[in-house]
Amino acid sequence: MLKKIFIALIIGIGLSAMAFTIPVDVALKEKEMGKNIEDGYSPIVVLELFTSQGCSSCPSADALLEKVKKEHPEGVFTLSYHVDYWNYIGWKDPFSKSEYTQIQRAYNTKLRYNGNYTPEIVVNGRAHFVGSDASKMNIALDAFGKERVENAVEISNIKREKGKVTYDYKVKGAIKNKHVRAVLVVDERITSVKRGENRNRTIKNSNIVVAETKSYIKMASASAAIEVPKLVKSSDKLHLILLVENVAKDLTAATKISLN
Repeated sequence: MLKKIFIALIIGIGLSAMAFTIPVDVALKEKEMGKNIEDGYSPIVVLELFTSQGCSSCPSADALLEKVKKEHPEGVFTLSYHVDYWNYIGWKDPFSKSEYTQIQRAYNTKLRYNGNYTPEIVVNGRAHFVGSDASKMNIALDAFGKERVENAVEISNIKREKGKVTYDYKVKGAIKNKHVRAVLVVDERITSVKRGENRNRTIKNSNIVVAETKSYIKMASASAAIEVPKLVKSSDKLHLILLVENVAKDLTAATKISLN
């Protein structure tokens, strides 16, 4: 079932079909999609899951995203944004931030969907569907996995010290009116949920976004930094993911590197 802000249950017949039109169209028009296949850079599939420990429908989506990450270690980038609008029900998700809810809202405004829901997957900033839907996940992986993109991005000179990560990046391709999003991702955490819809359950969360910055690209090469939040443990496996985003919020490049 879909979860909407401040509503406990909503059953939307036919919603999943409406919520995932772009990748289906792309898959059906593969010839048209591939007309510029010789141009651009290698395909990327960026999966942004909007989830919450307070949502009973979310663990299955969390598990599906983890499965996809293991099966597609190259070219697929998995991020879990924990939204804050489920905190009211009795369990405050320790990874939730209002900023992540705002990111989700901006996507749904762009995609002409009225409101936020969990679990929601957004693919390359261009399509969305219910995050536990394995069938639509496979369509997305196939369709976007064949589509070359406008940019490529590289990371170098990474240093982690005193609660901060510094690095250099280089963007290939056109950079006008584009941003770089730097995202810190914790590989995995286990949480015993005491209240809310998942009370008395032990939940495994993966690909957890714990920090993000966004900066306008002025030059193709630049230096940058991102703070490591205190909730990151020394035992956590931490990754840095860089995304290039255009003004329409389409993702045009991605790369990742381990910080361990």
